[in-house]
Amino acid sequence: MSQLKNMSLSELTRHQEELQKQYDMYKNETIRLDMSRGKPSQEQLDLSMDMLTVLTNESHVVDANETDIRNYGLLDGIPEAKEWFGTMFEMAADQIIVGGNSSLALMHDTVARAMLHGVDADATPWAKLPKVKFICPTPGYDRHFSICELFDIEMISVEMTEDGPDMDQVETLVANDEAIKGIWCVPKYSNPEGITYSDQVVQRLSKMETKATDFRIFWDNAYAIHHLTDTPDELLDIVKQCEHAGVPNRVYQFASTSKVTFPGSGISAFMASKENIQFAKKLMGIQTIGADKINQSRHIRFFEQIGGVEKLMKQHAAIIKPKFDQVLSTLEQKLAEKEIADWTTPNGGYFISLNTMEGCAKRVVSLAADVGVTLTGAGATYPYGKDPVDRNIRIAPTFPSLGELKKAMEILCLCVELAAVEKVIKQ
Repeated sequence: MSQLKNMSLSELTRHQEELQKQYDMYKNETIRLDMSRGKPSQEQLDLSMDMLTVLTNESHVVDANETDIRNYGLLDGIPEAKEWFGTMFEMAADQIIVGGNSSLALMHDTVARAMLHGVDADATPWAKLPKVKFICPTPGYDRHFSICELFDIEMISVEMTEDGPDMDQVETLVANDEAIKGIWCVPKYSNPEGITYSDQVVQRLSKMETKATDFRIFWDNAYAIHHLTDTPDELLDIVKQCEHAGVPNRVYQFASTSKVTFPGSGISAFMASKENIQFAKKLMGIQTIGADKINQSRHIRFFEQIGGVEKLMKQHAAIIKPKFDQVLSTLEQKLAEKEIADWTTPNGGYFISLNTMEGCAKRVVSLAADVGVTLTGAGATYPYGKDPVDRNIRIAPTFPSLGELKKAMEILCLCVELAAVEKVIKQ
């Protein structure tokens, strides 16, 4: 039980007054701190500046097959980029389409194709069905939920556990409802909780019986190489598991270099079975002639020049690990003994998930905003922006400097405690 609940009303009132004085002191300062999105810092972006000058002569504008990458062609990407993603995810070249800077765009377009044309030549377009539903493990990634809202796809929340989505819930839902056509997954260092799916969860996802024959797993492997420790989490290969289970077309996998090089000009990949890729290419060939092949070549040559992407990711970790440590240290120091909040301690990814007392998250975000600290909106990690118990807040530590982050976390912890005191007094 929270220590606050053991206080008398007069003690609570005095404590609230003390907290309010501290809060007002911050409010009188000019503070502008943004922790609303998981953006790389300038120091991280500077790591890839040499990529802008890596193409230096005419031999650099042809790919491995001597195709001039300045011209039309290569809808699915240059061979070197397909090989790079293929090596990382153990996929064959004909199972990969290389895209532009945003894997989010690839996910959006994959849903759009399914809505307009179905998932294969024999499937009914989802838009012609009475209802389409997706399972959304929560807390989860707000942009996944936005795609569903855009296409009027009903979202069903399923609780996240320490091993991944609650598979008892998932299996029951997909076995009994033909309208459920997909599930969103951030399987490694999940957004926002930093959870990596256990082997058992991955196996159950691949083997589960689904009433919908055109069910798809949207496997957003955004943080596959974003480790914070020298003992990174291991994730079972969902593609191979689906192949072994006899459902090779079940999974669509996505990845990008958005937080590896430059978010504004990275490269991305859509990876799936050969059949899924062939069907996608047939439709994409009407939409586009292909993504930026020069940028794809720039990335591959840059990774070769620096001795591999693993070296670059260790440099990223050296920059952001102290920031995660700062957040966790402040939470521990300011809140651990007060029993009014809990939080995750991820081994990688870009976020820390903070849970306040129930009914306090919106108040905390509002209090912080009034002081000048911008957080991701309370409820953003749930479908339709509605956290049913109003307690989850996503912390994005990467963008601010260490000094800014220290102050932002001190303010955030103060707001968590002030909101908690207010709530207990009202009870």
